[in-house]
Amino acid sequence: QRGGSFSLGVKTSKGVLDVAAAKGKKNGLPATTDDVIRGIGDVNALRGLVADAESGKKTALIPESDVRFGPAVTHPQKILMMGLNYRKHIAEVKAPMPTSPTFFSKFNNALSGHGGTVPLPTKVATKFDYETELVVVVGRRAQDVSSADALSHVFGYATGNDFTARDLQNKTSQWLLGKTPDGFGVLGPWLVTADLVGDPQNLTIETWVNGKQVQGSNTSDMIYSCADLLSYASQHMTLEPGDIIYTGTPEGVIFGKPPEQQVWLKPGDKVVSQIQKTGRLAFDLGVRSAGLAGSGG
Repeated sequence: QRGGSFSLGVKTSKGVLDVAAAKGKKNGLPATTDDVIRGIGDVNALRGLVADAESGKKTALIPESDVRFGPAVTHPQKILMMGLNYRKHIAEVKAPMPTSPTFFSKFNNALSGHGGTVPLPTKVATKFDYETELVVVVGRRAQDVSSADALSHVFGYATGNDFTARDLQNKTSQWLLGKTPDGFGVLGPWLVTADLVGDPQNLTIETWVNGKQVQGSNTSDMIYSCADLLSYASQHMTLEPGDIIYTGTPEGVIFGKPPEQQVWLKPGDKVVSQIQKTGRLAFDLGVRSAGLAGSGG
């Protein structure tokens, strides 16, 4: 992220390749992760740049610690969120077992990236909660696809946090206000291609707050698999390349604790979400002020 715009970076063993700075006379390269997902630009030329970086040739490499990350996907047409998808999470919040996937949505204003600050709307809410989730990124148009074929439509996966204001979420029957404040859809740092992740239903998923682990589970505890969710969504709407699906959070959220044990998140807290193979997503909490928005598109 540079100011209010985004450009493509690729993680290599030597550092993060800044594609815009490295391309030189090579025109037509993908400019963002969205371009890569949608097949816009010369991906073969991009592979050449990455190979040069890995071989140690002089190119535009940035130490990972110096990168300012945007959200791993910056302009999805649709952001679908899955509620109540882990068996132990359903037990802790004492909710009935769902008979079909429960989808809701966020908007692009909610997107924010690794290493950033989520601005808390403290004037209207106080009960802020973490929800680490595996995020599915669609790579091929999907319409009425079967569960058996669904994963062939996946470009990759990312670590996400469906950050939530519980008091706003439960104010009405609609969850929108509690889920969609600026920056409440944290996503990154990496978009990892599906071939590198392999089976998405056998990944450890963890959360830390101020250095203390608060969630620890495995995606095998999902009721509806990533394939099931993509298939089900595609039966009701056409999924396009770049659309993203947050697949639900495991047990350990603040909302699932007895009321006397609920210590809600506050400005100054540090949250880390980590999923095996998709990376460690870290962010701080701040206070929303006039003119401050999330870093999404």
